[in-house]
Amino acid sequence: MPFAGLRVLALESRRAAEMAELIRKQGGRPFVAPALREVPLEDNDPTFRFAERLFAGEFDMMMLLTGVGTRQLSRVLAARYPARAFADALGRLAVVARGPKPVAALREMGIVPTVAAPEPNTWRELLAATATRPERRIAVQEYGRSNPELLDGLRARGAEVTPVRVYQYGMPEDLEPLREAARRLAAGEIDAALFTTAVQIEHLARAAREQGIEEAALAALRRCPVGSIGPTTTEALEEFGVHPAFEPSHPKMGILVREAAGRFHS
Repeated sequence: MPFAGLRVLALESRRAAEMAELIRKQGGRPFVAPALREVPLEDNDPTFRFAERLFAGEFDMMMLLTGVGTRQLSRVLAARYPARAFADALGRLAVVARGPKPVAALREMGIVPTVAAPEPNTWRELLAATATRPERRIAVQEYGRSNPELLDGLRARGAEVTPVRVYQYGMPEDLEPLREAARRLAAGEIDAALFTTAVQIEHLARAAREQGIEEAALAALRRCPVGSIGPTTTEALEEFGVHPAFEPSHPKMGILVREAAGRFHS
């Protein structure tokens, strides 16, 4: 059954026109707001500077907050350094994972975390789980929003804290469609949403935050049915409290749209 006139938000960039047409063919009213652009490698210079410090032995602990961020950090560093350099460096540190998803990402790299925070895996559990640890030179992998409570809590112990953010994509050059998407969400003018890559939710939230409507936009997104292209995108959405209704049977854009139309019709 088609979308039957539902207002469907998508954040596809390179294939925006194709996405809009797919939604239209399934009876939906698309609003496609490109959410990203590929960034040159030098835009990750702060990440590479962190890596040089890491390889030089300037940290004795690293906290990994998300699985998707851990994988992105590994991929970005592998573009400049030997493939195993990051994993080998982690093997010399106390490694702290916020929950099962960064634990799984570490397992893929052959790393067993020194500490894994228990449920519900918030910054409070992280601080409690590391309260007796002696390490004071701490790198914290971030994804999406920073966590000032965690950083401040570590610094209150006397730790030297280095936040590490990694970028594979930048904000789109023309921000207005993304800002409009945030406004439409906050105003209740979106009936369903489709996400095809993890970074889309981060950039959408940022565009909403810059307009002072982040909570309203995310609250609306949590209420409407959301389709996610696959597990990495689902994990990123869940970091923002958005729990997708489904992932398609195959991680393809056309299948995502078709199966969403069958589920999300009014």
